[in-house]
Amino acid sequence: MTAPATPTAGGTAPHVRPAHPAGTGPARRPAHPADRATVVGYRQLWAADPGAWRIAGVAWRGLTEPVASRADELAANAAVLRGGWSGGAAGAADARLAALRAELTAASPALIETDQVLAEFAGRLGAARARLATAVARADAAGLLVDRQGRVAVDPARAPATVRARPVAAEAGTAIRAALELAGAADREAAGRLDALAAAARAAWVAAPPPGRPPPGAEPAAVRAWWAGLTPAQRRWLVVHEPGLVGRLDGVPAADRDQANRLLLGARREELLAARRRLLERVPRGPVELAGLLRVGKSLAGLDALAARLAGDEQPRAYLLGLGTAGEGRAVVTLGNPDRSTRMLTYVPGMTASLGDVPGELGRAALVLSRCAALAPEEETAAALWLDYDAPDSLHEAAWPGQARDAGPALHRFQEGLRATHDEPPGRQTVLGHSYGSLVVGTAARDHGLAADALVFVGSPGVGVAHAGELGLPPGQVWASTAPDDVIRLARPPDELARRALLGASPVGPAIGSLLGAPERELWFGQDPSHPGFGGRTFPSGRHGHTGYWAADNPALDGMARVVLGR
Repeated sequence: MTAPATPTAGGTAPHVRPAHPAGTGPARRPAHPADRATVVGYRQLWAADPGAWRIAGVAWRGLTEPVASRADELAANAAVLRGGWSGGAAGAADARLAALRAELTAASPALIETDQVLAEFAGRLGAARARLATAVARADAAGLLVDRQGRVAVDPARAPATVRARPVAAEAGTAIRAALELAGAADREAAGRLDALAAAARAAWVAAPPPGRPPPGAEPAAVRAWWAGLTPAQRRWLVVHEPGLVGRLDGVPAADRDQANRLLLGARREELLAARRRLLERVPRGPVELAGLLRVGKSLAGLDALAARLAGDEQPRAYLLGLGTAGEGRAVVTLGNPDRSTRMLTYVPGMTASLGDVPGELGRAALVLSRCAALAPEEETAAALWLDYDAPDSLHEAAWPGQARDAGPALHRFQEGLRATHDEPPGRQTVLGHSYGSLVVGTAARDHGLAADALVFVGSPGVGVAHAGELGLPPGQVWASTAPDDVIRLARPPDELARRALLGASPVGPAIGSLLGAPERELWFGQDPSHPGFGGRTFPSGRHGHTGYWAADNPALDGMARVVLGR
């Protein structure tokens, strides 16, 4: 497989004043085959259009719906035939129709996988182009020439810089080769994965069900070992026939979970529609039913918006790693494949977050990801919205830590799963909690441990510990930010609020309060993680209130992105 030959606008090689125009310059020895491959690779990379590959993947994924419809038609037709046809020929026809339907059904994950392969190839191709552009720009700034074959030379017109430029020329040459190697590796891998899919199609998709399943509560590492021990055909069988199992198992690779959960989207929507019908059938309808209708309606709107995001070609590609409709609803969605990323963010939202809020909350993760891309376009970064817990619906519920404690084991397993399924070498993992979500992150880290390289808390009411050292990470990798006008600063502990009420009216109240030891850094759920006494590190935030940490002009957005990147 090679990149599209037609470059996009601005996609041609921005050769920096070629050292020798094409067809001129000193005679050269015949190019070694390896050199010739490198030259072609340089031109191909500049001409490559990652967007074209993404669009091709979306087209393949779009075939899942007509394939599923045709499979349903075969089932319906077979039922009609069974009702009016009997005998040996009828039995053979029924078996043949069943086999055709099974093959069509089994093809759906492969269509989704084709999209995954092409989307990931496009992402790596884009990263390679970004590295190439950075290398060429640095060479130009150092007074070097990069010709149309990717060769780097000192510019005679800037002779005074020659001595200083030589080391930069070597670095630029190395960076250009690294970019080409990344693109070549991505091309070979994508071609190999597509070849494997084609071979599987020729051999037929249908396989026997695999023996054994992971026991309930199995650790993600054990799940990963079980999954790796299956054949590709067995894994595909499980995705098709047991998507509910595959889709929720931490330790199963993100690509396979995404295939399984996408196959469940229709069933999840039917669950919500059925719940709405049940509520509408209740007569008379009281406040409970009306509240339920509002909740289901919000969940339906959120699910439809999520389905539209999953069906579109917006980048980065979304992977659906979990979806539930019970209660307020739950969802785990990543932007980019976490198993392939060099940098990974897990974002845990706070109070009132539900399935209906998934589009907006996913947008926050996307904003951090976009800023990461702006700061380090050469990095392969992914971000997850982790809403796999029952977030508080009100301030009354949010005043208690029980829901954060209940969420701890699931967040722990999710992070362990990311570690277990990630390709080598391991990527950098960052977990970010906002508001009550910061208590979820802190509690999970305190009670269960988190497979993370950094923790970030924004707009936090406290994270359940008195010092960063209690979170299981080096204090230098614990970060926090609280806006000057964030109302969360008023979330003082109950005893302090009572003390302030008693002493606030007295002119000597502040002095007495100081003598009584009222620490300004104590919040509702422990010490303020953005206070110097907490022992972590901080980054600034502008005056954007409790929900404005993702505003484009807020320095907190840069702060979050730099932690994710490890800068």
